[in-house]
Amino acid sequence: MSVAVPELPIDDPILIFGIAMFAFLIAPLLLGRYRLPGIVGIILIGAAIGPNGIGLLARDETIVLLGEVGIVYLMFVAGLEINLSQFIEYKDRSVVFGLCSFVIPQVVGTVVGYFLLGLSLGAAALFAAIFASHTLLAYPVVSRLGIAKTESVTATIGGTIITDTLALLVLAVVIAGTEGELGPAFWLELTVGLTVFFAGVWLLVPRLGRWFFRTVNQESYVEFLFVMAVLFFSAFFAHAAGIEYIVGAFLAGLVLNRLVPEHGPLMNRIEFVGNALFIPFFLLSVGMLVDVRVLADGPETLTIAAAFVVLVIATKYAAAWVTATRYGYTHDETMTMFGLSVGQAAAALAIVLIGFQVDLFGEAMLNAVVLMILVVSVISPTVVDRYGRAVASAAERTTYDPRSAPQRVMVPFSRDSQYRDRLLDLALFVREPDDEQPLYTLSVAEQSDRAEADVAEIEAILAETEAYTAGAEVPVDPQTRVDANVASGIIRAVLENRITTLVIGWDGEPRHQRVFGSVIDQVLVRTEQLVLVSHVRQPLNTTGEVVVVLPPGIDHNDGFYEAVHTVEHLAEQVGAPIRGVVVDGNPEQFERLFDMVEPDVPATFERVGGWDGVERTLEETVDETDLVVPMSARRGTMGWDPALGQLPTTVARVTDGNFVVLYPAVGDRGDERRFLQFR
Repeated sequence: MSVAVPELPIDDPILIFGIAMFAFLIAPLLLGRYRLPGIVGIILIGAAIGPNGIGLLARDETIVLLGEVGIVYLMFVAGLEINLSQFIEYKDRSVVFGLCSFVIPQVVGTVVGYFLLGLSLGAAALFAAIFASHTLLAYPVVSRLGIAKTESVTATIGGTIITDTLALLVLAVVIAGTEGELGPAFWLELTVGLTVFFAGVWLLVPRLGRWFFRTVNQESYVEFLFVMAVLFFSAFFAHAAGIEYIVGAFLAGLVLNRLVPEHGPLMNRIEFVGNALFIPFFLLSVGMLVDVRVLADGPETLTIAAAFVVLVIATKYAAAWVTATRYGYTHDETMTMFGLSVGQAAAALAIVLIGFQVDLFGEAMLNAVVLMILVVSVISPTVVDRYGRAVASAAERTTYDPRSAPQRVMVPFSRDSQYRDRLLDLALFVREPDDEQPLYTLSVAEQSDRAEADVAEIEAILAETEAYTAGAEVPVDPQTRVDANVASGIIRAVLENRITTLVIGWDGEPRHQRVFGSVIDQVLVRTEQLVLVSHVRQPLNTTGEVVVVLPPGIDHNDGFYEAVHTVEHLAEQVGAPIRGVVVDGNPEQFERLFDMVEPDVPATFERVGGWDGVERTLEETVDETDLVVPMSARRGTMGWDPALGQLPTTVARVTDGNFVVLYPAVGDRGDERRFLQFR
């Protein structure tokens, strides 16, 4: 039996997909041996097997479609992963870098194109716009290194949207002028379209997202499909408004940023699909455009390509240097910004192709752009990988004191709990992923004739929780105990596993002569660890504001700084600002104290008079989308006040949404030096 040899280019869809998957697999493995980013390998493989290489695959409609989806997905993930609070707080940095990254290349390129290359003024402006834009080719490297939230990278990502939007507006203006349509109607249509699009997405999508996550209680893939629908509709409406798809995708990522927790199952699914499928297809499609044969086309193509490469490197470095000098970034941060912004692909191709179609550019210009893309596709990820590692190392050295013990979080469950997933979400948000510790789950059966049956039931429950956290790629250590009483079982497990943080659920019901109930009260008395007693009924990712109640003297408690770090870390994960309610204290003092602790989260503080003022403030200013965090204290420790015994019941009565009563650690666990910023 003879086997038919497929003709080239291969048109069998199954085989095409198989070859692509093999390329995505083998490229990172091969280049990893030479300490080169895997994305360079995918681009090079695309060049080798594409129509300008051995012709194994054609750059047909399917590859083009998946490549378009890939760049849209890439910009969406960049919007999701950006530190939105930092982006808003330091938006001037994004604006400065975006303007520098556009204006410097645009001015220099227009002068070179008009005076040295002999292009018309419109063609020269379009020539400059090709490399005034840039594509975040090296963003996967930034994401892998874990530096996407650093200030310099945030400024670069935010500036990218400004740069690309301005470059694409130059394209629209030049083409309209060439076709004789550059009149008042053009400017009116463009302005109205952009205003309606940006206002519509920024105002409607967050409200729709909060409604969806609070009301739809289905399998997790439904959440993923909702996010995908928002992404692609936003990209489509951006194109309808007269700008490129990538701008709509990035804006969709920004508006969903606070609804998609960084370390949750949903974000893990989004990144997995992008990194494994869509983004590699974009890189493969870019590689298929490369044609090294243009080197033999004559001096014109090589001259233009050399001009492109020199200009893009010089002007993008100048933009990074100006911004870094203005804001005091290090050399490694400057080079990382340069490496990210020197990449070229989607926008450059769109501009040169449209210019070619309207006869502003010749074939030599088109080939030169493709050659330039090949060169910078190697330079961009290589530079980011080299200098990004140094940025990541510096961040690790300065974030915490190395004396800090690893954090270990435990979540005790009762068998009849209806809100296990919500409790797990809280634990995942509190957990420090850098410590690489598992999440400990626990359920305790009391000694009785039914103990064996109870243990079997408990193990089934813990298996469900393990499956839930697997979606976030968080290891789980499930434990089952049989003890004389539940509180003793929890306390014993805390000691044996060296737990540092305990997350316990509470039903919110008042108990006569008790704060929470027998079990939780005993745990608080007999432990020294940080304890979060939580009443979480709504999705935490819909949190609008974290309201922290700060009683008198709590800042003198041993574990105050760890508690502040926990609150700020939680607020960062849910993407919400902090509002501090200071009871009979100095708001400015607490503002300084919170500012001393990592991470940096926008926070405001206000003073209220007495506990009656606290109750009135919560009742009048807190809605169901807010997360209330009363910071309490154990009896006999600094900050303790008899009124704290009634505070949880008061909060439960006046609050319709989620709340977490936070008890700082005492003794050695509260060593403040582990949580202060070392600058």
